[in-house]
Amino acid sequence: MVTSTISNAGRSASFRTLVEDNSFCRILEVHSPISAIVADHALGRDGQEFHGFWSSSLTDSALRGLPDIEILDPQLRLNWIDQIFAVTGKPMVMDGDTGGKSDHFVYRVAEMERHGVSAVVIEDKQGDKRNSLLDDARVHTLATVEEFSAKIAAGKAAQLTPDFMIFARLEGLIVGLSEAEALRRAEAYLEAGADGLVIHSKQRNSQQVVRVARQLRNRHTDVPLVAIPTTYPQASEAELVEAGFNIVIYANHMLRASVRAMEEVCHRILDHSRALEAEEVCIETAKIIGVADDPQALVRTASAQRS
Repeated sequence: MVTSTISNAGRSASFRTLVEDNSFCRILEVHSPISAIVADHALGRDGQEFHGFWSSSLTDSALRGLPDIEILDPQLRLNWIDQIFAVTGKPMVMDGDTGGKSDHFVYRVAEMERHGVSAVVIEDKQGDKRNSLLDDARVHTLATVEEFSAKIAAGKAAQLTPDFMIFARLEGLIVGLSEAEALRRAEAYLEAGADGLVIHSKQRNSQQVVRVARQLRNRHTDVPLVAIPTTYPQASEAELVEAGFNIVIYANHMLRASVRAMEEVCHRILDHSRALEAEEVCIETAKIIGVADDPQALVRTASAQRS
């Protein structure tokens, strides 16, 4: 049977341990218990694994046919995380959008801790939140440095244990601020107590985030730096680590892949008026039925298809 054997307290502390002990941490978006089971048991050709999971506001919203505008109740998202935690043991980093108002964020921090979330990422926007990868930068409004720094400080003061981590996501590059201004904001957020920094960009290559990461790493040898290479997928983990990143989040690939697979199945059934051709892209029914007893069967099938 698939069950978790780690307490929420132990899970919450595990991410900080990973960050402090390892030079590199690989995080993957999961949006359901079965996606987490697949990710939890996946191994690369040389034994690579995912060290933890990402709860994405984009994928949580899209999964329910809703826009990514901070519309979902945080408590609902935490309840879904509870279901994932019931079947997996790896730590969770949560996409916290803007974190909401400062006096709301302090309550959210305590709630995330109680649910076993290890870290939250909040972005320095204000007002109506829109997804950072939208083409029009004018839809985004940045919070002032003072306002966002105060939110970070309030969240750190409210947390229940020393293990919980708050990462500040720099949106300055998204809206076209200079790299110097992004660096100025980064320094202020660290001064306010942020445990790490997410350097976010929608450029189609990694040059911008690499330049900023190198400057930050030269100034701060121990601060966790996070890359989210959604728009620059050609960047290798080795390249990002060399630039100073020690955490990489693959932020929406599991949901995007599942939608592509569902689309393909729909078209094959409609095109052929039967299910035979669709079977070629489906896992065996028996393995879905038996996932609770043998979760590794899903991953073994994927490994066999790659070889």
